[in-house]
Amino acid sequence: MSMMHFIAANFWHVFPILLCGAAGILIIFERSAALGWAYPMENVDGFFERISNMILRNSIQEAIAFCERFRSKPLARVVREGLIRAHQPEHLIENGLQIAVGEATEKIQLRTPFLATLANVATLFGLLGTIIGLVQSFEAVGNAVAQQRSALLAEGISTAMNATMMGLAVAIPCMIAYSILMARTNKITAQIEQSAVRTMDVLQQNYFNAKSKDGSKGTPEARRTR
Repeated sequence: MSMMHFIAANFWHVFPILLCGAAGILIIFERSAALGWAYPMENVDGFFERISNMILRNSIQEAIAFCERFRSKPLARVVREGLIRAHQPEHLIENGLQIAVGEATEKIQLRTPFLATLANVATLFGLLGTIIGLVQSFEAVGNAVAQQRSALLAEGISTAMNATMMGLAVAIPCMIAYSILMARTNKITAQIEQSAVRTMDVLQQNYFNAKSKDGSKGTPEARRTR
């Protein structure tokens, strides 16, 4: 039995598997573009070196404007959120960075977990088609004359195996793509979390440098609230 004949003869069994495959392809292309080109920032160390120099010169607005040039990059948006709160108490800066990291992480992880779900659903639909094909073949064999039984049994088993094959043909690429995209997601997420720590660190350095120059006393929180 050819695949096209199998699809035409069992369309309503195959349609959910094809639907999972189409959805998986769309997600793979969209997430590959986002995680491969849109979200990652090239030369992260160079970016932070420039940001650090601006902050240590107390040019906070210049650093914010520099982050604005990379608005499409989640990492730059996280750094920008910390810089906007640079004049606030330390715990408020940390809260802002945590909120920004959470929003960026949610955006980066968007839709990728659906690939694992689609792979599982496609496999289950393939198994369902296999069971239906076997049931139909055994029913046909039970009601057929002796000369037709072998042909009907072979056709039923072919239908069942084709259903399994189609389910796996959708599930395997989805799981491979899911693993690759999740590895990329985890890498970008780790960079964003590290960027929040680095931003907080350089802001603290700037504060204590200013404090050592003017000889003022008090806690960082008290200093920022003046």
